[in-house]
Amino acid sequence: MGKRIATICFVIVTVGTVFFFASCKGGHNAEKAASIENRVTETSHQSAKPEEPAQKQEETPTVEIPLEKQQLIGVRTVTASIQPVEKIVRTTGKIEYDERKLTTINTKVEGWIEKLYINFTGVYIKRGAPLADIYSPELWATQQEFINLVKWAKKTAGRGAGSEQVASSSQETGSPDLTAMLSKDAESLLEAARQRLKLWDISDAQIKKIEENEKPIRTLTVYSPVGGYVLQKYAIQGMKVMAGEKLFDVSDLSSVWVLADIYEYELPVVRVGDTAKLHLSYFPGKELTSKIEFVSPILSAETRTAQVRFSVPNTGGKLKPGMLTDVEMKINLGKRLVVPDEAVIDTGLRQIVYVDKGDGYFEPRAVTPGLRAGNLVEVLQGLKAGEKVASSANFLIDSEAKLKGVEARGSAPGAKQEGPPAPVGHKH
Repeated sequence: MGKRIATICFVIVTVGTVFFFASCKGGHNAEKAASIENRVTETSHQSAKPEEPAQKQEETPTVEIPLEKQQLIGVRTVTASIQPVEKIVRTTGKIEYDERKLTTINTKVEGWIEKLYINFTGVYIKRGAPLADIYSPELWATQQEFINLVKWAKKTAGRGAGSEQVASSSQETGSPDLTAMLSKDAESLLEAARQRLKLWDISDAQIKKIEENEKPIRTLTVYSPVGGYVLQKYAIQGMKVMAGEKLFDVSDLSSVWVLADIYEYELPVVRVGDTAKLHLSYFPGKELTSKIEFVSPILSAETRTAQVRFSVPNTGGKLKPGMLTDVEMKINLGKRLVVPDEAVIDTGLRQIVYVDKGDGYFEPRAVTPGLRAGNLVEVLQGLKAGEKVASSANFLIDSEAKLKGVEARGSAPGAKQEGPPAPVGHKH
C-alpha cells in the first residue's frame, strides 16, 4: 500500500515538472513573437513616414561680428537707396577760333605782288579793305582786249546814225544789214570780255573805269571779302603768286569755340545739349555758361580722350585763341540704386559688399557696379533697395571673413550662382 502511494506521488511530480517547463517555454516564445510583431509594425510605420529631403537649402554664408566688436572697430552701415544722381565732370578747355568763320583769301590770277597793305598777322581788317596789289601780264592782256572791244562797239554804234539810209539802200539792193550784225556781235563780245574780268574779281567800278578811260589798270587790287583778324599771312611783297595761291587767313572772332577733352570712361554720360560752366583764371569772378554743341566721334589713341565743343560769345574780343579755361559740367543721370563708394570692396577679381543681416551677422555679396558720381557708386546687380551694407571698417570685416573661410557667392560680379546638390549619405 505504501509503495503504491509513493509511485502515485512520483508520477504527479513528474507531470507537474513537465507542465511547468512547457509553460515557461510557451511564455518566452510568446514574448519573442510579440517582439517580432512590434518590430515589423515599427518598421512599417517608419516606411509609411515621408522621407526627409536629402539636401537642405544651402545656408547663406555670413561672418559674425559681435556688437561690442562692431563698436570697437567703428562699423557703420548705410541703406542702399534709389535716388536722383548728378555727376560732375571737370576738365580743361582751350579757346580756339570758330572754323565756320574762317576765310581763306587767294588770288585768281598769276602775277607778282607789287604792294602789300597788310604786313603782319593779328591785325583787324574791315570788309572791303585792300590787301595787296598784283601785277599780272595775263590780266593786262585781257584788259587790252576788252578796251579794243569797247572801241569797236563804239565805232559800230556810231554807224547806226545813218541806219535809215542803210536800211532803204538795203531794200533797194536786197543786201543784208551788215552794220546791224556787226554792232550786235560787238556787244556780245564786249559782254563776254566784261564777264571774264568779273571772274577775276575785278569790280564793276574798276571795269567801268577801264571802259571810260580806255586804259588798262596796271595792277589788280585784292580786297577782303569779310571783316576779321588776320590769323595767317602767306603773302610777301615782291613774291610771285600762282592762280589759287593763298594770301591770307582771316577769322571773325565775335564768337569763339572752347574745346575740352573728356576721358573715355566719362563719355557715356556726356551728351549734346549738356550745360557747362567755364571759369577763366585771368578774369577772376567771371563765369561763362554754354552748352555742348558737338561731341567728337574720334578718340585720341595717345590721351584716350574725345573732344567736346562749346560756342561762346566774345564780346569786346577778350577771349583769345589759345587761352585755357576750366570746364565744369553737371550732368543729371536720373534715379539710380546707389551706395557710398567706400561700401564696395574691389578684390581685383570682383567687387563685394557686406550686407547687414542683423544680430551681428554680415553677408559678403558680389555686386556689379555701374557709374560713379562723386562719393556714390551705382549698383546694377547683387543688391536691392532698402538693404543695409557696411560703409566703414568693411576691410576689417573682410579680413575676419577670410580668416573664417567665408566667401561671397557668385563667380562673377553680380552673378547668382547655385551650387550642385550635396551628396546623399548615411550615418552608421
